[in-house]
Amino acid sequence: MRPAVRFLLLLLACGWVAAYGLTARAELLPLKRVVELALSHSSAMAASKTDEQRAFAAYQEARFQYVPQLSVGSGLGKTWGYPLSLEGSAPSIVNTTAQSAVFNPALRDFVRAARTEMQESTVQAKERRDQVIEETAVSYAELGKWETLLRHLSQEYDHSLKMEQLVNERIQEGIDNPLSRNQARLVTAKVYLHISEAQGAIDVLRNRLGHMTGLPPESIETDPDSIPTLPEVKQTEPLASKAAEESPAVQAASIRAAALSFRARAEHRSLWPSADFAAQYALLATFNNYQQFFQPHSFQPNNASIGVVFRFPFLNPGQHAHAQAADAAALAAKRDVETTRNQVSEQTLKLQRAVEQLAAAQQVADLEYQIAASDLAASKVRAEEGNGTLHDEEDARNQANERYNALQNADFELERGRIALLRATGELDAWVGVSK
Repeated sequence: MRPAVRFLLLLLACGWVAAYGLTARAELLPLKRVVELALSHSSAMAASKTDEQRAFAAYQEARFQYVPQLSVGSGLGKTWGYPLSLEGSAPSIVNTTAQSAVFNPALRDFVRAARTEMQESTVQAKERRDQVIEETAVSYAELGKWETLLRHLSQEYDHSLKMEQLVNERIQEGIDNPLSRNQARLVTAKVYLHISEAQGAIDVLRNRLGHMTGLPPESIETDPDSIPTLPEVKQTEPLASKAAEESPAVQAASIRAAALSFRARAEHRSLWPSADFAAQYALLATFNNYQQFFQPHSFQPNNASIGVVFRFPFLNPGQHAHAQAADAAALAAKRDVETTRNQVSEQTLKLQRAVEQLAAAQQVADLEYQIAASDLAASKVRAEEGNGTLHDEEDARNQANERYNALQNADFELERGRIALLRATGELDAWVGVSK
């Protein structure tokens, strides 16, 4: 190897070791703590709270129509001739009105619809919460995989540098063919390539978790022991039906259908009779010429009215059409519930079968690594006894490293599939250990 290239690789390796050493001194963050920080810092959760507040305010707005609404104002103005009204009220110094619903079937159903929509916002917040937990747990598990792999690669990189030096010495002594130098350099370059890939993935994942939790990315380091054991998936267990019952998407669709049904009924009941409470007080002034148009001594400044206003709608084709449109929307929402239920059931079944395949692939990867590790141990023994060559041992080591990398990937893919299945069945909170 050229001295300049070799020196550059050594500098890069030392830089990586230094950076990794600083990270290694960071405080280990357990999965539960990372999830709690993500839930408190997530913009999606903040948006969910805003949606819940908006739905609650809409419910309060509808319900408070049964509470008298009081307004105080004034209708001051100059009068010429008979005192005409100003915006529907007689000119007055002080004018007070109060109004509220007494009997209104349509309003009652509108209140029920608003209360139901408030429940829908709560369910949607639960769905967003599960999404944040899943994304955080998967990113945490993937970061742990790359950190474990990076530690293993660092050891292999040190070994490959030593082997490269040993091969150069053997070539100088005439033991090995000069072509062996390129083979040794290729092994070192491959390990360094894997190190670069692992470090890049770690930087990206730490940055992502930093955005989720609000922590500095360089301070995030996983604690593998804090990840709870994932339950085994029994293929005979009816997880598809369980997911259809627990799915927030199905629950939200069902609640939405109920809310639209209430609204459709309210639109029809808008054609029914209704009654409102009404009251008014006015302080009249003499400069508005009231005394000139009433009998002498019959004018009085203080005036009040109180009573009930009845409404009997007889002809309103526009409202009829509006009610029919609301019926169509409610019917479509009911059909969406069944469609969503079928989709969730099908997706869960596919996920359950995928987890079964991932478990089989993980078992294959584990057995292949065990065989490769056994071959490496046997190659070492043969080399020590003089029955094997150094190159045979290195070939076995490279094969064991590849199998180790494949095993780490298979473990993570299985872990990600099981986490997704826990979310589908509504068991993600219990697995992480965070309160609902």
